[in-house]
Amino acid sequence: MRWKTAVLAMCFSLTALAGVDEDVKALQTEWEQIKYARPAAEQEKAFEALMKAADAARAQHPGRAEPQIWYGIIAASYAGARGGLGALSVVKQAKQALEEALAMDPKALQGSAYTSLGSLYYQVPGWPIGFGDDEKARALLQQALAINPQGIDPNYFLGDLLYRKGDYDGARQALGRALEAPPRPDRPLADAGRRKESEALLAAMR
Repeated sequence: MRWKTAVLAMCFSLTALAGVDEDVKALQTEWEQIKYARPAAEQEKAFEALMKAADAARAQHPGRAEPQIWYGIIAASYAGARGGLGALSVVKQAKQALEEALAMDPKALQGSAYTSLGSLYYQVPGWPIGFGDDEKARALLQQALAINPQGIDPNYFLGDLLYRKGDYDGARQALGRALEAPPRPDRPLADAGRRKESEALLAAMR
């Protein structure tokens, strides 16, 4: 009987793992479609709906970092599409989710929690309005790059941060690494979008 119990436990564990992967993949795919294939005017409502789906996914898989990361990414995207001071409360929810993901597994999704949290820190206003802090942003992005040095996302966001701070040489180097990042076979739309964003920043510095 003991071996049957062990087999059942293993099957349950594998099923739960597959469920997390499927839910995360669904969130990721829909986010990419909204971000890179939908008109800007439609993005706010679409991200708001997807944020609710992400919230349900993280509630279904407590203790797993991946759904928390995607909740944070989607919430930040919704806040960006919404804009204005009213978006700050949503940004804080994104920050909390990403911090919880780091506490669970800092290396999940190749350090994406560090990347996304770093991007929030330099895009959000500083005190007293928000929690923005360029130095924290840079430190978080460097932690992301320590895990995923060739990643398109951490290199793009570091390049964007350095561009905003006027460090054009550093920005060009980071954006060059973003453009040379290995393609992700399951994420062609996201890769193409990031490359366009990287090229646009490089063009702005010419």
